Amino acid sequence: MDYETLAEKSLRGLILEREEMRAVLGAPETQLPELLSAAFRVRHHYFGRKVQIHVLQNAKSGLCPEDCHYCSQSSISKAPIDKYPLMPRERLLEGAVKAKVAGAVRYCMVNSGRGPTEREIEELAEVVQEIKSNVPIQLCCSLGLMSEAKIRVLKEAGVERINHNINTSRRHHPNICTTHTYEDRVETLKNVKSVGLTSCCGGIIGMGESQEDIMDMALSLRELDVDSIPINFLHPIPGTPFQGMNHLTPQKCLKTLCLFRFINPTKELRVGGGREIHLRSLQPMSLYPANSIFANGYLTTPGQRATEAHRMIEDLGFEIEEWQGNGH
Repeated sequence: MDYETLAEKSLRGLILEREEMRAVLGAPETQLPELLSAAFRVRHHYFGRKVQIHVLQNAKSGLCPEDCHYCSQSSISKAPIDKYPLMPRERLLEGAVKAKVAGAVRYCMVNSGRGPTEREIEELAEVVQEIKSNVPIQLCCSLGLMSEAKIRVLKEAGVERINHNINTSRRHHPNICTTHTYEDRVETLKNVKSVGLTSCCGGIIGMGESQEDIMDMALSLRELDVDSIPINFLHPIPGTPFQGMNHLTPQKCLKTLCLFRFINPTKELRVGGGREIHLRSLQPMSLYPANSIFANGYLTTPGQRATEAHRMIEDLGFEIEEWQGNGH
């Protein structure tokens, strides 16, 4: 397979054929350098050598009625995690300050649960206004299923982006969650776009999906025209139904990232949760297709410290992107 041809198609705005997508996901390990080089060509065209750092804050932990099989905070999880309601304003503001110090362009507050209550929306809106008054950082919220009205309140408070992942393909979704549908998730995404906020939507690789499911998810995200795509790799947390599911290799993760770059060439592509345990020593290679990472941990699991992320980016000869206050 001539991967440069795929890069050329991607740069011209063309969608790869299914057979070409399979060739990417099934690329021989010996051809991985050529594949990464082709994906980097697309990434460099739109994003240069810049890398965005994002920081997550688990603003409300556990206590969730949903049954997402991958999640330590779900109603069916037996994982020993901290459980608490929405954090007080001071803690969330402190988290934003730390995110800025870590070099993050965006601070994302995440709530467990099916969706936020009216009271939680009001409290978060107040927190957002205070953060925007004190910390020069972009704000994202990941709160579950939401109506246009709730999203609009957050937008008016100063939130620039909403995250809500589709997680996998439409076909595979019932195998990972039964308490809400794939369509429920898409509806929230459509509400985000109709209100006029930028959208963040990705998925989790390694949950028993097929190559076809990965391809379908990449195509769905293109069709939904999301602005930011976080690709997570399943961290099989003990106490969750997926605790024994660990079939990923560093090479498989890299090939997946390359596919998402070819299918969504102009979009921010972020290496998310699980990168530390699945990419291992090949983590720096992920920044050839991707242009964004999380640092300082995830929701209930630790991650690469910001200082280590900075060193990794600099060792590659890349540059940490700073938010200039222009909405980018």
